[in-house]
Amino acid sequence: MIPRYQKILLVILLLASLGMAFKLWQLRDRAHQRLLTGQASAPTAAPVVAPAEQATLVVANDMDNSLVPQVHSLPLPADPGSRARAVLGKLLDLYAAPDSTHPVPGGARSVEQVFLMAAPAENRSSDAGGQLAVVNLSGTFAAGHPSGLETESLTVLSICATLKANLPGVTEVRFLVDGQERPTLAGHADLTRTYLTTEVTPMEGTRL
Repeated sequence: MIPRYQKILLVILLLASLGMAFKLWQLRDRAHQRLLTGQASAPTAAPVVAPAEQATLVVANDMDNSLVPQVHSLPLPADPGSRARAVLGKLLDLYAAPDSTHPVPGGARSVEQVFLMAAPAENRSSDAGGQLAVVNLSGTFAAGHPSGLETESLTVLSICATLKANLPGVTEVRFLVDGQERPTLAGHADLTRTYLTTEVTPMEGTRL
């Protein structure tokens, strides 16, 4: 037999539990309504998409060791450094494609960063206000690049020429791998030197 005071206590506890559950449901419903109201009133920002522009990619061909300019339409950011990375990313995407004339794995993700800065006065070419482009490649790209003087040189020179074609102010190019200096790309092409873009800008069909 349950004492009367315990029955009263159980009823009180039950009523309190029901009251708390109802209060929590009300709070949850109000929070949900505030969330919906905030979503409805917040402006929807359209994604920023760079407009497509014509870009000249200087593409290597292993069949005859040539560098051939090709015009492609692709989204190009206004920021020069991002623009440089975009054109080089497209170039390396071409090299990673199944039908590539210069097969090199990695694609656009192989270009980690491109820094643009004033070229050192002692190395500056006759172009006024020349820029130095520092291209930071990924270690995975360097590790997977086919070894050989001609194939490595074609990659390096096509990168330099593509930068010059799309950013005429770039007069010099240096390379880093994972943010560090590296002696060669894959055992042959020198990455310790500064490349002058005036020496690697090809006419159509130019060969090494």
